[in-house]
Amino acid sequence: MTVSPTALAAEVARSEAGLRAFLHGLPGVDRVGADQRAAALGTRSIKTSAKAWAIDLAVRMVDLTTLEGADTPGKVRNLCQKALHPGHGAPRVAAVCVYPSMVPVAHEVLRGTGVHLASVATAFPSGQAPLPVKLDDTRAAVAAGADEIDMVINRGAFLSGRYTEVFEEIVAVKEACGDAHLKVILETGELGTYDNVRRASWLAMLAGGDFIKTSTGKVPVAATPPVTMIMLEAVRDFRAETGRIVGVKPAGGIRTTKDAIKYLVLVDETAGETWLDPDRFRFGASTLLNDLLMQRAKLATGHYTGPDYVTLD
Repeated sequence: MTVSPTALAAEVARSEAGLRAFLHGLPGVDRVGADQRAAALGTRSIKTSAKAWAIDLAVRMVDLTTLEGADTPGKVRNLCQKALHPGHGAPRVAAVCVYPSMVPVAHEVLRGTGVHLASVATAFPSGQAPLPVKLDDTRAAVAAGADEIDMVINRGAFLSGRYTEVFEEIVAVKEACGDAHLKVILETGELGTYDNVRRASWLAMLAGGDFIKTSTGKVPVAATPPVTMIMLEAVRDFRAETGRIVGVKPAGGIRTTKDAIKYLVLVDETAGETWLDPDRFRFGASTLLNDLLMQRAKLATGHYTGPDYVTLD
């Protein structure tokens, strides 16, 4: 029997003590065991006949991203065109992810195409800004055309044990999103322990996040297989508890087709086939797409193509 996510959140988050008791009552993560399980799953191979399917699925799961201070309208337009036309019959990617100031530019190209427009918000990547600033940031991105918002949690508050503060911020940003989907970035490289990754995952899901995401890509440690596995376990268990499906997005450091396929095996073995869908699993990557396209061509023709087959990012 499941309990509604709203009822569960109301029950456990009605006080700081209650929220702390719930999060610290979650089963602990055996670090050695988690590392070994993720490594073992990473050795699984898939049949050659399934590889083409896996590559196309991975392409459809890519959030093609540019988050550089030197981003220009021209670069963003080119990225959007690449998202729509990866080349040689490859499917479109899931989304393009840009800074809020570039949302209007991307919206002009992507509007009505089915490719989602994601924008980081809430004082990305630090998350260190007053809540009204974060909410204005979110509303501005949505008003300009973003249908997905990637927010980053306040790690200082989380690591200090101010869970209610983090919870209430996510709830407020979710409300500011309106109909846009909310991805909650945990910045797992700064959380210190796997137990904290599991707690932050549950905190984000209880507060209404539609996706939980590993990283901003702006700190040295980004997505890793063990951390992604722990997050997949969390969404699996949250679904069993509440019936609500939350997506997972590893971001940063996933650059090759081989890596992407390892993650797809991890998804299938941990959360299940339901998550093998771009609405439930994404890759936050700026360079992965080129390798997927090259391996896709190799599979079809038997040889690698020249350097002008893919665009340089």
